[in-house]
Formats: sequence, structure tokens, C-alpha cells
Amino acid sequence: MALYGGARDISMFRRVNRELMGNIISQEVIFYKYNVTTTKTNMYGESVEGRNFADPVILFALVERGNPASPVSDLGVDYTYPLIVRFLRDDLISKYDSANQGQGFGPFQAQPIQYGASIQPAVGDVIQYENGFWEIDNTYNTQYFVGKDPQYPYYDADGENPLNNGLENFGYSVEVKCECHYVPSDRLNIIKSRM
Repeated sequence: MALYGGARDISMFRRVNRELMGNIISQEVIFYKYNVTTTKTNMYGESVEGRNFADPVILFALVERGNPASPVSDLGVDYTYPLIVRFLRDDLISKYDSANQGQGFGPFQAQPIQYGASIQPAVGDVIQYENGFWEIDNTYNTQYFVGKDPQYPYYDADGENPLNNGLENFGYSVEVKCECHYVPSDRLNIIKSRM
């Protein structure tokens, strides 16, 4: 059986990360989930009146900016500005998940707080950071607490792990990493009405 990475370790790690993201780093982004069902498309699968998005959600994130560039091609000057945005996975899952029931941090410690936005980042979603918009190109779930993904304990034919039984109770998926590219706001059909 594994020694570290159980429920108590994960709970402490989750609480420290939430306090770090919420009280110390406090970097916020606005997340726009692409709504496929309400976007009208033509016979080629292109949006007719622009893409539609669900209501925006403000989330804490770690943002890593790339270097902006202006490459020149036969079509003229373009503008590229890569961005990597990292979210705590627990802030994205459902607020009704047992991992998201608990006490607040900082001045809100006495109040029970429900986290979770019920969002799964996907290609085509848009993130607003400062005054710009970035569209998600790729998403990754590759950072694990104690290096273990609890969804893959590897059982044998008898339904047991011969090396380490009960391994599904250890480990924890920490973050969702999104690689994004810059998109001019006039291409998105997003209008800032009030915030």
C-alpha cells in the first residue's frame, strides 16, 4: 500500500493550493465556454452569425505569457501571442463533488464554501485575460500529486492489483493546462455589457 497521497494528504494539498491561488497569487481570468448547440452553422460547419458562448465564469489561474510576434507572409503582417493558462482541477469540477465541500480560507474560514464551476475546458473555448481574448488550442491533465493518477490503478484479471492493492485511493489530478492563441475580439461575438 502507498504511504503518501491518501485522502488526508490530498485534502491538505487542495486547501494549500486554494489559499495560494485565492489569497496570494489572485490572478483572475474570465472563461467563456463555447456553446455548440446554440451556434448556427452553414453546410460547411462554419458559424453563420458568429459563435455563441455560455455565461462567463471568473476563475483563479496561473498565467504564463509567451512572446508576441508579428510574422510576415504573402497575406501581410499577422499577430501571434501565445498564452498558457493553468487551472486547479477542483475549481473546474462540479461544486456538488465531495472534494469541493469544505471551509473557506482567509477571512472566510468560518463559512462553508462550495467551489466548482462545472466546466471542462476544450478546444474552441475562450479565455479573457486582461483586455485580450485567447482561444484554447490544447488541454492537458498531466500534473499529479505524488505522481499518481487515481483513475488508473491497473488491476489484473481477478480485479486486484498484485503489487499494491487499494491504489485507486491514492494520488490526485492537480491541474488542467490550456495552451491558447490570441484572437481579436471582433471575431468572437463577445460584447462586454457590464461586469
